Amino acid sequence: MRERILSKIDELSGYLEELESIKPENFEEYESLKTKRACERLLQISVECVVDICNMIVSEKKLGAPADEEDIIAKLTKAKIIPKKLSETIREMRGTRNILVHKYGYIDDKIIYKTLDENIRDFDKFIEFVLKFLKNK
Repeated sequence: MRERILSKIDELSGYLEELESIKPENFEEYESLKTKRACERLLQISVECVVDICNMIVSEKKLGAPADEEDIIAKLTKAKIIPKKLSETIREMRGTRNILVHKYGYIDDKIIYKTLDENIRDFDKFIEFVLKFLKNK
């Protein structure tokens, strides 16, 4: 399982590098349709990697079959594998991904751009945590 988690971290890191390379300098650049769609897709699949990694940890620790993605996060938090603050961050990531995938209402481009600009480092914090978890298990 360790190798699968590390492989998924590599995949996530690749998406984040790609996102960093195309991330626009300002909101006006973000509004270009190609840039916006590329950023949205990379953000979406990055969040999906985070959820996949969480699911792998639940499986590895034999915490029981989760009912849904929310339950995955709850099981990790209840087992004190991830701290509450990180679980809240993952929930926020999922919320953003759900908006992108399901287009609840309409996508507010300013919110997505702000996420790219201000919250992209949350992925790095998640990766650091998982690597520390793997080292200590």
